[in-house]
Parts: sequence; C-alpha cells; structure tokens
Amino acid sequence: MDGLTETGKKPEKKKGTLADRVTQVLIGEIKDSTFPVHARLPSEVDMAQRFGVSRTVIREAISRLKSEGMVATRQGSGTRVLEPGAATPFRLDIDPHDSLQAVLRVIELRRGIEGEMAALAAERRSDAQCAHIRKAFNNIRKAERAGRDGVDEDVAFHTAISQASGNPLFLSLLSFLSQYVRSAIHVTRNNEARRADFSRQVQAEHAAILDAITRKDAAAARAAALNHIEHAAIRLQAADDAFWTADVTRVARSLSIDHALDALQK
Repeated sequence: MDGLTETGKKPEKKKGTLADRVTQVLIGEIKDSTFPVHARLPSEVDMAQRFGVSRTVIREAISRLKSEGMVATRQGSGTRVLEPGAATPFRLDIDPHDSLQAVLRVIELRRGIEGEMAALAAERRSDAQCAHIRKAFNNIRKAERAGRDGVDEDVAFHTAISQASGNPLFLSLLSFLSQYVRSAIHVTRNNEARRADFSRQVQAEHAAILDAITRKDAAAARAAALNHIEHAAIRLQAADDAFWTADVTRVARSLSIDHALDALQK
C-alpha cells in the first residue's frame, strides 16, 4: 500500500484495519500540506488504485476524515480539505472497558437507524437497488459456506439498504458508524457462528428484511429490521463467559473512539 512502507527497508508489521492505515496516510498528507487547505482529494477510484484497496475502504477513510472536521464533500466539487477548526469533529463516547456494554450500545444506536432506513428503502427502492440488496444477502451465505466470517458481506447488506433509502444522510451516518458497526458485527457474528440455531435465526431475519423491501411494505421492513437488531442483542447477552475470549474482547474494545484515534497515531 502506498505510503505505508519504505523502499529498501524491511516492512514493519502493519497495525489496524485497511481503513485505519489509509486514514493515517491521508491525515499525514493533509497535515504536511501535500493536500493543502481547499485542495481537492483524488477520486475514490484513483485512491483505491493508489492504495490497492476497495472503494469501500476509501469511503470509510474519508468518512473518518469528515468526522474529524478535516474534509468536506459536496456534490459536484468532490472532497476538499477544510481549514483547521472549520468544522466541529463528531465523535462517539464509548467505554472501552466494558466489552459487552460497548457492543450493546452500538446495537441500540443501530436499532433506530436501521428501522427507518429499511422502511424508507421499502418505499423508495428501485428494481436495481432491490437486486443489489438481494445480491448482498446472497453474498453473506456464500461467505459463510466458504468459511469466512461474513462481516464485510453483512456490512454491505445494510449499506445497500441505506443506499436504497433515498436519503444520502443515512449512508453518510452509516459510513461514519462503520468503524464501530463493523467491530460490533464481528463480535455478534462470532457469537452466532458458535450455534447453528443462531446462524439460522440471522439468515431468517435478513431474509425477512429483504422480503419486506422487495414487497415495498414499509411497516414490515421497519419491524423486520428492528426485530433483527433486537435479537442480535439478545443473542449476544446469551453468550457464556467462554465466548468473551481475549481476541473477542480486543475486537469489542476497538469500538472505543479513543482506541481508534490511538491506532491512527501509531
């Protein structure tokens, strides 16, 4: 990945996610005026090619820069660097010392967002958007059959619904929350993978959301999304002590914004 290793030196072990590392590079380039105030950042496609990552990773990195008040995106003018202090950074205060509660707080936050998002998607989705949601749903099953955790595919399913809602603010909010939601989904999916009945429940819940959106039934879509989020919390609370291993606790603690900012500074 560009900017993350030095030619002629043995690469150090990389820390954090791809989005963490892309964000770190871009923050450095904004601070050293490689991208000065008012400069426009390269397009998603160009940055994805430069860093060797997907456009989803680039979007997450840009979302983090927005939350730090470093850049702003406007339709027709791209993403531009802001003057220091021009915007108030948005952060979430999540306790990193209580793994279960940290994840449950994110799930509670998702409950209201996902419910309205699914309802609007049912009302406004196009045939192409519905097909995109269905494809994302099928990709979750493909990932599970291939032995993967399905986290990226799960996030993509909910992102496709946000796009179909017709309200770009939902997508912006979900992009910002993705740094927390991805970790929460990782924890919940690890828990659900330990029991076949949990996995079947999740599949059925996703299918209910998809079915309601396909039928353009907003009330059913809202109810299905709320049911899915509520049961994710119930399944997590049912986990025994053995589930909270050091690795799972580490992932859950990454929900802390302080932890995320520390990772960017390393």
